[in-house]
Formats: sequence, structure tokens, C-alpha cells
Amino acid sequence: MMNVVLVGCGAMSTRWLDAARQIDGLAIVGLVDLDAERARARAREYGLATAVIATSVDAILDQTKPDAVFDVVVPAARREVAFSAFAHNCHLLTEKPLADSPESARAIVEAARRAGRVHAVVQNRRYVADVRRIRRFLDSGAIGKPTSIHADFFVAPHFGGFREEMAHVLLLDMAIHTFDAARYMVAGEPASVYCQEWEPANSWYRQGSSASAMFDLGGGKVFTYAGSWCADGFRTSWEGSWRIVAERGSLIWDGHDTLKAEVVVPGRDGLFDKTQPIEVPPLDPADRVDGHLGIIKDFMRAIETGTEPETRGADNIRSLAMVFGAIESAETGRRVAIAEEMQ
Repeated sequence: MMNVVLVGCGAMSTRWLDAARQIDGLAIVGLVDLDAERARARAREYGLATAVIATSVDAILDQTKPDAVFDVVVPAARREVAFSAFAHNCHLLTEKPLADSPESARAIVEAARRAGRVHAVVQNRRYVADVRRIRRFLDSGAIGKPTSIHADFFVAPHFGGFREEMAHVLLLDMAIHTFDAARYMVAGEPASVYCQEWEPANSWYRQGSSASAMFDLGGGKVFTYAGSWCADGFRTSWEGSWRIVAERGSLIWDGHDTLKAEVVVPGRDGLFDKTQPIEVPPLDPADRVDGHLGIIKDFMRAIETGTEPETRGADNIRSLAMVFGAIESAETGRRVAIAEEMQ
């Protein structure tokens, strides 16, 4: 049995608890929140009658001595929670983003290394079925090596609350999902970025609701991102809309259920090389899916077997580096090299 304390009982905690209740061998032994009544309400909602309720992370870890901590706090509090978890010899699974600054990200990853604890991030879009299929298809070489990756993200949610007052809201709150998916699907590593942010006249956000970025992902791969939190009409999927151009064909994915590819075949049709549809194979049994559920299972498996989870902090920091590089570029108006120490 793996005993876990969950820290942060806000709205996002329900996704964690929904997943946790489906896993045999996992017990939520404590809930922490600055608002103790909110933690008690979560305990009642999920039938966690024996869970300890607390407002202090250190106090509950001293009392319950869990194997792991689930961190669902706001990013600004993530470093403090991580340090407490590692000081109490706990493994740590954290909500994205890994940290709220490059300095904190590096400090958390280093603390996990020194403590010898498993540390992973809930980068749940990586566990989307079609993301897995795309990576496997491109790895097969069916259309050659990817050269150009394009993602559009146009959604207009009225969240209310802290997001509408955030700086760099799109880049800091959402774009890491798209950035990490791009990095994963084409096996790219970020080298540099140029990014521009703006605030359209129709926006209800304070700053940074719209952005366009271009990344060098190494090996001749360029990734372009265009996104907005305030684009009403013709909404894309939350996963974005994708086109990946490769040496001998292209792949498109609408972020929903439409995933198609075409490959170049011998001959010309006027000015153009001939192409024909090519199947993108279904999921392989080895593919990890199921969002939060899949990641929590992967995290537990890593602890039990002594292996590393796919979304380990030491790897996820590279996707986070794309976010901070884009923010720096937007602030300075220049192309920014992705810091090597963030990789």
C-alpha cells in the first residue's frame, strides 16, 4: 500500500482524487489546505473519513509519514511544498507547471536528486492517445524525419479569478501543454525561441492572452505556435490543431479524433509531387494513456521498480524552459537561447 498526502484542495484536486480512487494500493491518508474546511469538504466528498486534515504540510508529514506527496498548490507555493516533501523522505508528484520561475525549477529538481526521491510532473496531455500515436508513427520513418511543426490554439474561456489578472497568462498557464506535446511528438530539444505577446481589444485578460512563438527544436526542426485565450468562434480543441511536415509527407491532427497523414509517392501531378493517404497505426499496447490516471500509475510504478517516470522533473524542466524562454523573448523583443542549465 502506498500512502499519500494531497496538498491543495482547490478545484484541480478533484481530477487527482477521481484518478486516485481508481487505483488499488493507493491510500490518501491526509489532505492539506490553507482553508481547513475546504479540505474537510473534499474528505467528505470522496469518502476519506480517516484522512488527517491539516493546514501545515510539515505537521501532517510528521504525523502521517506518507510514502509520497501529491502537490496541487498554486505554482508560487510549489517550491516550499517540494522542499518539505523531500525533507520528509517523500516522493513527489506535482501539478504543472513544475515551478513558477527558472530558479525554483532548478532548485526543486536538484533537491529531488539530492534526496534520491522520485519527482514527476502531471503533464497529462502527453498521455493523450493521439499524441502517442503521432510519436510512434513519426518514429517509424513512414514519412521521413519531421522538419516543421505547427500548432494553433484558439480557445476563449471566461475563467474569472486569478487567471484574468495574471501576467503572461497564456504562456504561463496553458502553453506548456502544447510545448511539451511538440517536444515529445518529434523528439525535439529546445535551442532558442522568438515570441511576441499582445492583448487584443476584445480581451478580458490583463496581460498576455495572445501569443505567437517560433522555436528551434534542433536537428533541423522548427516549431511554430499561435495561440489565444480570447478567440471567440471556430474554437480549437484544448489539445490544439496540428500540422507536422516531414521529409516525405505530412500529418494533420485536429486535436479531436481526426488524425490523417499523406506520403509522397513517385510521379508528379502538374507542379506537385503525388501523395497518397497513409494509415497512422492505432495505439500500441505499450502506449501509456489515461491522463492523470496514467501518470499517477506511472509514478507509482517508478517508485515500486526503481525506474524513472516519463514526466520526471529532470526532463519536464526542458518543456518549462520553453515557457520561460518565450516569456523572456516577449519581454525583451529578441530571440532567446533556451538556457542550458534548464535542460
